[in-house]
Amino acid sequence: MADGSVGQEIATLGREYAELRPVVETVTAYKALVAQIADARAMLSDPEMKELAEAELPDLKAALAASEHEVQLALLPKDAADGRPALIEIRPGTGGDEASLFAGDLLRMYQRYAEGQGWKFEILEMSETELGGIKEVVARVAGDGVFAKLKYESGVHRVQRVPETESGGRIHTSAATVAVLPEAEDVDVQINPGDLRIDTMRASGSGGQHVNTTDSAVRILHIPTGIIVVSAEKSQHRNREIAMQVLKTRLFDLERQRVDGERSADRKAQVGSGDRSERIRTYNFPQGRMTDHRINLTLYSLNQVMQGDLEETISALQADAQATLLAEMGA
Repeated sequence: MADGSVGQEIATLGREYAELRPVVETVTAYKALVAQIADARAMLSDPEMKELAEAELPDLKAALAASEHEVQLALLPKDAADGRPALIEIRPGTGGDEASLFAGDLLRMYQRYAEGQGWKFEILEMSETELGGIKEVVARVAGDGVFAKLKYESGVHRVQRVPETESGGRIHTSAATVAVLPEAEDVDVQINPGDLRIDTMRASGSGGQHVNTTDSAVRILHIPTGIIVVSAEKSQHRNREIAMQVLKTRLFDLERQRVDGERSADRKAQVGSGDRSERIRTYNFPQGRMTDHRINLTLYSLNQVMQGDLEETISALQADAQATLLAEMGA
């Protein structure tokens, strides 16, 4: 970095530096405690300092044990994508209109969480229903450690509540699917232009002046994988950029899944890398309860959770993933 490198190289070095600095600081603190304990033990042979050393040693030893655990955590294998921005894709599942409305609730939950973290939240593509629900939304979240936290959100989110359209007061169960993908960089994915079919078409809208009367929407088909990406903003140039970025990210995610599958053929490496068809969480509105089924965590603070207070849940998921890795390493 000091050599004045530019472009992608300096960005890569910056990320590596940011990842290594806390590791170095943790190890340095551990070494300092080891030195303090050695000094205290040496003081035991000095009659004038023995009492002081005996008083200090228990606290130093306790601090050393905690520091050793911090070093173990700092040296755990890191997901190379943890520091990247992420794309969040939310789609309604079973439940009709209620599922679409719940998908919208999840979108707002993540927006508020991102705001609380100081992250940038940008909606790239969104299709809404007549009732104000969401058919599909793709959002980009950028900031420090975005994917490291949001990756645990991938999966099926189930809601239990009385829909606004329900006159009988019956509780309905519906669901929405969330996929969180680390954003791809140009060096991650090389796309052969011959593998793409790019079409422009008229964007749909909610009627009247909102209907796009020009062929600005972009649809890209990646022929080898069958992945289809559509972007329907007002600018065709911007749509092409968005669609290509989403396509690269989905292809990058496919490759990550393939590598993870080969590395962990007989187990799931982490909570955050599980099957996205897995039901991961239930939001029970009548009881004010949120339950994460992967770690058996239940919080009776559903209103706060829906307002974006996800830190307790995500921290618990991260701690569980760290514990699993430590157990696998025999630490």
